[in-house]
Amino acid sequence: MADVRGSGRLAPVAALVLNAFVWGCSWWPFRALQDQGLHALWSTALIYLVAFTGFVVLQPAALPELLRTPGLWLLALAAGMTNVGFNWAVSIGDVVRVVLLFYLMPAWAVLLAWAILGERPSAAGMGRLLLALAGVATVLDTSGTGLPWPRALPEWLALGGGFSFALTNVLLRRLNFVTAGSRVLAMFGGGMVLAGSVAYAGVLRGTIAMMPMLSGTGWLLALLLAAGFLAANLALQFGASRLPSHTTALVMLSEVVFASLSSVALGAADLTPRTLAGGALILAAAAWSAWPRARERGGAQ
Repeated sequence: MADVRGSGRLAPVAALVLNAFVWGCSWWPFRALQDQGLHALWSTALIYLVAFTGFVVLQPAALPELLRTPGLWLLALAAGMTNVGFNWAVSIGDVVRVVLLFYLMPAWAVLLAWAILGERPSAAGMGRLLLALAGVATVLDTSGTGLPWPRALPEWLALGGGFSFALTNVLLRRLNFVTAGSRVLAMFGGGMVLAGSVAYAGVLRGTIAMMPMLSGTGWLLALLLAAGFLAANLALQFGASRLPSHTTALVMLSEVVFASLSSVALGAADLTPRTLAGGALILAAAAWSAWPRARERGGAQ
């Protein structure tokens, strides 16, 4: 395990932290672009168009593999739904609540791995599922009557985005026979096509404005966001391929920290005791999802 200890571990951990930082703070540029009249879905389509084009230039061989591999099309769909849900939600909702609901992902992963990969959940897996669901119920509970269901669009989007993110991760495991470049390109393409399609559907329904002409500052912000997402995805590929999966999962939880600190500091979230309590349960379930794998490897990591 010398390759993941000491100085050899620093670079991949730093890469994962970079990925978490970009996603945890992405709510701010999305809202800044929205202030210029650019809906988060149009922003998502635009930045992934730039990232998709740039990646094709860097790795042209990835495009033919994407086109001839139907499994990658499903990955593109799942990744696109993830971006539609998360990016739209953080642009209009309470950022901390959105991120916490999004991180119900470990619970969804238990069910999806069972259905798609045939991995029957263990007692510990079911325990994590119940713990995560208890956390979500606590976050959503407003002390009113009835069950704690999502009551606003951002909450539904966050839950749907987390489910899609779990599906994305399961599909990445199933598609381990294709190159990393084609998987990255599929995820960029999915974000571009799905976000653009949903945005255009909103235009036809009259619920989303057509893409406006951006100012110079707006274009600069969009290009920086595209570069950030490209760097974050490459950093994820680099870090996750060099560290044990349980370490990756734990480091990625820093996204919640970045999102919470930045949103509370800038007034985009409200940390109520109920949110903190529910968030603690959700994060405990996410951390627990990594613990059995460390134990199974003899605690060597």
